[in-house]
Amino acid sequence: MSALAVECTGLVHRFGDTVAVDRLDLTIPAGEVFGLLGPNGAGKTTTIRVLNTLLPVQEGSVRVFGFDVRRQAFDVRRHLGYVPQQLSIEAALTGRQNVTWFARLFDVPRAERAARVDEALDAMDLLSVADRRAGTYSGGMIRRLELAQALVNRPALLVLDEPTVGLDPIARASVWERVRQMRVDHGMTVLLTTHYMEEADELCDTVALMHHGRVQTVGSPAELRAGIGPDATLEDVFRRYAGAGLADDHGAARVRDVRRSRTTARKLG
Repeated sequence: MSALAVECTGLVHRFGDTVAVDRLDLTIPAGEVFGLLGPNGAGKTTTIRVLNTLLPVQEGSVRVFGFDVRRQAFDVRRHLGYVPQQLSIEAALTGRQNVTWFARLFDVPRAERAARVDEALDAMDLLSVADRRAGTYSGGMIRRLELAQALVNRPALLVLDEPTVGLDPIARASVWERVRQMRVDHGMTVLLTTHYMEEADELCDTVALMHHGRVQTVGSPAELRAGIGPDATLEDVFRRYAGAGLADDHGAARVRDVRRSRTTARKLG
């Protein structure tokens, strides 16, 4: 398998006349926890959706573990787990039924399916409530259920798009504890987006900050903080590279993203 989990070269994606991703070059080494940060409308989610094969590669090239996203989409999907911003569970189904549905979707072999579903639920500490309807779960439990869904095919790359939005500090800590353990147990690569700078600072080996569809800076959290000053935080880095343009012509898109995040937060309770 390729030493690079993700390799984007000259990636461009447009929505009509709006350029969401603008000649993006990005590499993510296998085995890292990589944070893709930036304000709403920076192009993070669009980039992730291209990586996930949910959006087409319009210009440039994208490879996931050496597989070309444009020509080898099925092979790419086999190596991915994905937790989106918006809720992706079916409240009327039990936790076990939700994860089983994903196991079928990812073509987990029938003979292994039940054991793999239990394994994923157990990893998220949900086995004891697996036969309850997911609609009765707390916000933190729902996020852990989504992680179980994403893990059932044992992905090499786990993509988390703002996975702790709307969660209280205890639930957030629980989610990240399990993400750390998954990385230790399975050696997977984790690509995450978050607006919680302390999470990125604590969890990520490398951080790339996007703005206007391009990477503005990349490095370890410590390197980026040191580049600002001796007492700088990752939030200071964020403001340095993205703060000046937060009220620009992409404002309408950002308002929509904020509304979606608030809707998710309300659902998570």
